[in-house]
Amino acid sequence: MPNTARKVALVTGSGRRRVGNVVAEALAQRGFDVVLHYNRSATEAEETAAGLRGYGIDAAAFQADVSDEDQVRRLFDRATDRFGRLDVLVTAAAVWEPKPLEETTAADVRRQFDINALGTFLCCQHAGRVMAGQPEGGLIVTIGDWATVRPYPGYAAYFPGKGAIPTITRVFAVELARKHHNIRVNCILPGPVMLPENLSQPEVAGAVAGTLLKRPGRPENVAQAVLFFLDCDYTTGVCLPVDGGRTIADGA
Repeated sequence: MPNTARKVALVTGSGRRRVGNVVAEALAQRGFDVVLHYNRSATEAEETAAGLRGYGIDAAAFQADVSDEDQVRRLFDRATDRFGRLDVLVTAAAVWEPKPLEETTAADVRRQFDINALGTFLCCQHAGRVMAGQPEGGLIVTIGDWATVRPYPGYAAYFPGKGAIPTITRVFAVELARKHHNIRVNCILPGPVMLPENLSQPEVAGAVAGTLLKRPGRPENVAQAVLFFLDCDYTTGVCLPVDGGRTIADGA
Protein backbone atom coordinates (compact mmCIF):
# COMPACT_ATOMS: atom_id res chain seq x y z
CA MET A 1 0.00 0.00 0.00
CA PRO A 2 1.32 3.50 -0.82
CA ASN A 3 2.19 5.86 2.00
CA THR A 4 -0.27 8.66 1.18
CA ALA A 5 0.76 10.67 4.24
CA ARG A 6 3.78 12.03 2.33
CA LYS A 7 3.36 14.30 -0.65
CA VAL A 8 4.56 13.10 -4.05
CA ALA A 9 6.45 14.87 -6.84
CA LEU A 10 7.00 13.66 -10.39
CA VAL A 11 9.87 15.25 -12.32
CA THR A 12 10.21 14.46 -16.01
CA GLY A 13 13.67 14.28 -17.50
CA SER A 14 15.22 13.57 -14.11
CA GLY A 15 17.12 10.35 -14.76
CA ARG A 16 20.44 11.91 -15.76
CA ARG A 17 22.40 14.53 -13.84
CA ARG A 18 20.71 17.50 -15.48
CA VAL A 19 18.35 20.19 -14.22
CA GLY A 20 15.45 17.80 -13.57
CA ASN A 21 17.67 15.55 -11.50
CA VAL A 22 18.69 18.46 -9.26
CA VAL A 23 15.06 19.53 -8.89
CA ALA A 24 14.11 15.99 -7.85
CA GLU A 25 16.80 15.99 -5.16
CA ALA A 26 15.60 19.34 -3.80
CA LEU A 27 12.06 17.99 -3.51
CA ALA A 28 13.32 14.84 -1.80
CA GLN A 29 15.14 17.04 0.70
CA ARG A 30 11.80 18.73 1.35
CA GLY A 31 10.32 15.35 2.28
CA PHE A 32 8.50 14.51 -0.96
CA ASP A 33 8.36 10.99 -2.30
CA VAL A 34 9.75 11.28 -5.82
CA VAL A 35 8.91 9.76 -9.19
CA LEU A 36 11.86 10.05 -11.53
CA HIS A 37 11.01 9.95 -15.21
CA TYR A 38 13.53 8.96 -17.86
CA ASN A 39 13.47 7.90 -21.49
CA ARG A 40 16.82 6.18 -22.08
CA SER A 41 18.80 6.76 -18.87
CA ALA A 42 17.58 3.71 -16.94
CA THR A 43 20.79 2.99 -15.05
CA GLU A 44 21.31 6.61 -13.98
CA ALA A 45 17.65 6.92 -12.96
CA GLU A 46 17.77 3.81 -10.78
CA GLU A 47 21.00 5.01 -9.17
CA THR A 48 19.40 8.38 -8.47
CA ALA A 49 16.31 6.75 -6.95
CA ALA A 50 18.52 4.71 -4.63
CA GLY A 51 20.39 7.83 -3.58
CA LEU A 52 17.18 9.81 -2.91
CA ARG A 53 15.94 7.11 -0.55
CA GLY A 54 18.82 8.15 1.67
CA TYR A 55 16.74 11.22 2.57
CA GLY A 56 14.18 8.94 4.23
CA ILE A 57 11.65 9.14 1.39
CA ASP A 58 10.51 6.67 -1.24
CA ALA A 59 11.57 7.05 -4.86
CA ALA A 60 10.89 5.17 -8.07
CA ALA A 61 12.06 5.53 -11.67
CA PHE A 62 9.69 5.00 -14.61
CA GLN A 63 10.38 5.11 -18.35
CA ALA A 64 8.31 6.96 -20.96
CA ASP A 65 8.61 8.84 -24.22
CA VAL A 66 6.79 12.04 -23.29
CA SER A 67 5.78 12.67 -26.91
CA ASP A 68 3.72 9.46 -26.92
CA GLU A 69 0.26 9.87 -25.40
CA ASP A 70 -0.12 6.22 -24.40
CA GLN A 71 3.28 6.16 -22.71
CA VAL A 72 2.50 9.36 -20.79
CA ARG A 73 -0.79 7.89 -19.61
CA ARG A 74 1.04 4.76 -18.47
CA LEU A 75 3.66 6.86 -16.66
CA PHE A 76 1.03 8.64 -14.57
CA ASP A 77 -0.90 5.43 -13.96
CA ARG A 78 2.25 3.75 -12.65
CA ALA A 79 3.06 6.76 -10.47
CA THR A 80 -0.37 6.91 -8.88
CA ASP A 81 -0.57 3.12 -8.48
CA ARG A 82 2.75 3.22 -6.62
CA PHE A 83 2.25 6.37 -4.53
CA GLY A 84 -1.51 6.99 -4.45
CA ARG A 85 -1.35 10.72 -5.15
CA LEU A 86 0.47 13.48 -7.04
CA ASP A 87 1.17 16.89 -5.53
CA VAL A 88 3.87 18.36 -7.77
CA LEU A 89 4.77 17.93 -11.43
CA VAL A 90 7.91 19.51 -12.91
CA THR A 91 8.31 19.10 -16.68
CA ALA A 92 12.07 19.13 -17.22
CA ALA A 93 12.20 16.60 -20.09
CA ALA A 94 13.51 18.31 -23.22
CA VAL A 95 15.65 17.95 -26.30
CA TRP A 96 18.05 20.67 -27.49
CA GLU A 97 19.67 19.85 -30.80
CA PRO A 98 21.51 22.44 -32.91
CA LYS A 99 21.42 22.43 -36.70
CA PRO A 100 21.94 25.16 -39.31
CA LEU A 101 18.68 26.57 -40.62
CA GLU A 102 19.36 25.51 -44.20
CA GLU A 103 19.80 21.89 -43.07
CA THR A 104 16.76 21.81 -40.76
CA THR A 105 14.00 19.49 -41.93
CA ALA A 106 10.34 19.19 -41.05
CA ALA A 107 11.23 16.02 -39.14
CA ASP A 108 13.72 17.98 -37.01
CA VAL A 109 11.10 20.57 -36.09
CA ARG A 110 8.44 17.93 -35.46
CA ARG A 111 10.71 15.85 -33.20
CA GLN A 112 11.73 18.75 -30.98
CA PHE A 113 8.22 20.20 -30.90
CA ASP A 114 6.74 16.83 -29.97
CA ILE A 115 9.12 16.34 -27.05
CA ASN A 116 9.34 19.91 -25.77
CA ALA A 117 5.82 21.25 -26.36
CA LEU A 118 3.51 18.27 -26.85
CA GLY A 119 5.31 16.37 -24.08
CA THR A 120 4.75 19.28 -21.71
CA PHE A 121 1.09 19.48 -22.72
CA LEU A 122 0.44 15.77 -22.22
CA CYS A 123 2.16 15.66 -18.83
CA CYS A 124 0.24 18.71 -17.61
CA GLN A 125 -3.01 17.17 -18.85
CA HIS A 126 -2.51 13.89 -17.03
CA ALA A 127 -1.19 15.53 -13.86
CA GLY A 128 -4.19 17.86 -13.88
CA ARG A 129 -6.58 14.92 -13.98
CA VAL A 130 -4.95 13.43 -10.90
CA MET A 131 -4.75 16.72 -9.01
CA ALA A 132 -8.36 17.65 -9.78
CA GLY A 133 -9.44 14.54 -7.87
CA GLN A 134 -7.50 15.43 -4.72
CA PRO A 135 -8.74 17.76 -1.96
CA GLU A 136 -5.31 19.47 -1.90
CA GLY A 137 -5.08 20.10 -5.64
CA GLY A 138 -1.46 20.43 -6.68
CA LEU A 139 1.32 22.41 -8.35
CA ILE A 140 2.63 22.11 -11.91
CA VAL A 141 5.88 23.82 -12.91
CA THR A 142 6.86 23.82 -16.58
CA ILE A 143 10.35 24.57 -17.85
CA GLY A 144 10.70 26.91 -20.81
CA ASP A 145 13.67 28.96 -22.00
CA TRP A 146 14.48 32.66 -21.61
CA ALA A 147 15.79 32.83 -25.20
CA THR A 148 12.42 32.31 -26.85
CA VAL A 149 12.04 36.10 -26.67
CA ARG A 150 15.42 36.59 -28.45
CA PRO A 151 16.33 33.36 -30.24
CA TYR A 152 19.95 32.78 -31.14
CA PRO A 153 20.99 31.20 -34.44
CA GLY A 154 21.48 27.50 -35.03
CA TYR A 155 18.43 26.25 -33.12
CA ALA A 156 15.55 26.90 -35.49
CA ALA A 157 14.00 23.48 -34.77
CA TYR A 158 14.21 23.98 -31.01
CA PHE A 159 12.65 27.37 -30.38
CA PRO A 160 9.12 26.80 -31.79
CA GLY A 161 8.46 24.06 -29.24
CA LYS A 162 10.04 25.85 -26.31
CA GLY A 163 8.26 29.06 -27.31
CA ALA A 164 4.92 27.30 -26.87
CA ILE A 165 5.53 26.45 -23.22
CA PRO A 166 4.53 29.82 -21.67
CA THR A 167 1.25 29.63 -23.57
CA ILE A 168 0.72 26.01 -22.48
CA THR A 169 1.37 27.15 -18.92
CA ARG A 170 -1.26 29.89 -19.05
CA VAL A 171 -3.77 27.58 -20.76
CA PHE A 172 -3.47 24.98 -18.01
CA ALA A 173 -3.51 27.61 -15.25
CA VAL A 174 -6.91 28.74 -16.55
CA GLU A 175 -8.32 25.32 -17.40
CA LEU A 176 -7.26 23.52 -14.23
CA ALA A 177 -8.34 26.33 -11.89
CA ARG A 178 -11.87 25.81 -13.24
CA LYS A 179 -11.67 22.19 -12.12
CA HIS A 180 -10.00 22.84 -8.74
CA HIS A 181 -9.18 26.24 -7.27
CA ASN A 182 -6.02 24.91 -5.65
CA ILE A 183 -4.27 23.71 -8.80
CA ARG A 184 -1.55 26.15 -9.77
CA VAL A 185 0.52 26.13 -12.96
CA ASN A 186 3.66 28.22 -13.37
CA CYS A 187 6.69 28.32 -15.66
CA ILE A 188 10.44 28.79 -15.16
CA LEU A 189 12.48 30.33 -17.98
CA PRO A 190 16.11 29.35 -17.29
CA GLY A 191 19.16 31.14 -18.66
CA PRO A 192 22.69 29.68 -18.62
CA VAL A 193 22.22 27.48 -15.56
CA MET A 194 23.69 24.28 -17.04
CA LEU A 195 25.25 24.84 -20.41
CA PRO A 196 25.61 21.87 -22.78
CA GLU A 197 28.96 20.12 -22.68
CA ASN A 198 29.41 20.49 -26.45
CA LEU A 199 29.51 24.30 -26.35
CA SER A 200 32.82 25.89 -27.25
CA GLN A 201 34.59 28.14 -24.76
CA PRO A 202 33.72 31.27 -26.81
CA GLU A 203 30.04 30.22 -26.73
CA VAL A 204 30.18 29.69 -22.97
CA ALA A 205 31.91 33.03 -22.46
CA GLY A 206 29.33 34.74 -24.65
CA ALA A 207 26.42 33.25 -22.72
CA VAL A 208 27.87 34.44 -19.41
CA ALA A 209 28.83 37.87 -20.76
CA GLY A 210 25.24 38.31 -21.92
CA THR A 211 23.91 38.25 -18.34
CA LEU A 212 23.71 41.24 -16.01
CA LEU A 213 25.34 39.23 -13.23
CA LYS A 214 28.33 38.20 -15.43
CA ARG A 215 28.43 34.66 -14.11
CA PRO A 216 26.81 31.36 -14.98
CA GLY A 217 23.92 30.07 -12.97
CA ARG A 218 23.49 26.59 -11.50
CA PRO A 219 20.79 23.94 -11.81
CA GLU A 220 20.12 24.59 -8.13
CA ASN A 221 18.80 28.03 -9.12
CA VAL A 222 15.99 26.33 -11.04
CA ALA A 223 15.31 24.08 -8.04
CA GLN A 224 15.11 27.20 -5.86
CA ALA A 225 12.49 28.64 -8.23
CA VAL A 226 10.46 25.43 -8.02
CA LEU A 227 10.54 25.65 -4.22
CA PHE A 228 9.49 29.32 -4.45
CA PHE A 229 6.40 28.35 -6.42
CA LEU A 230 5.77 25.59 -3.89
CA ASP A 231 5.93 28.02 -0.97
CA CYS A 232 4.22 31.03 -2.57
CA ASP A 233 0.71 29.66 -2.93
CA TYR A 234 -0.78 32.80 -4.51
CA THR A 235 1.01 32.48 -7.84
CA THR A 236 -0.41 30.86 -10.94
CA GLY A 237 0.01 31.48 -14.67
CA VAL A 238 3.39 33.11 -13.96
CA CYS A 239 6.53 32.81 -16.14
CA LEU A 240 9.64 33.47 -14.06
CA PRO A 241 13.02 34.10 -15.75
CA VAL A 242 15.95 32.55 -13.87
CA ASP A 243 18.57 33.93 -16.19
CA GLY A 244 20.92 36.30 -14.37
CA GLY A 245 19.18 39.20 -16.13
CA ARG A 246 20.00 37.97 -19.61
CA THR A 247 16.51 38.66 -20.94
CA ILE A 248 16.91 42.40 -20.35
CA ALA A 249 20.68 42.79 -20.73
CA ASP A 250 21.80 45.13 -23.52
CA GLY A 251 23.37 43.40 -26.49
CA ALA A 252 22.94 39.88 -25.09
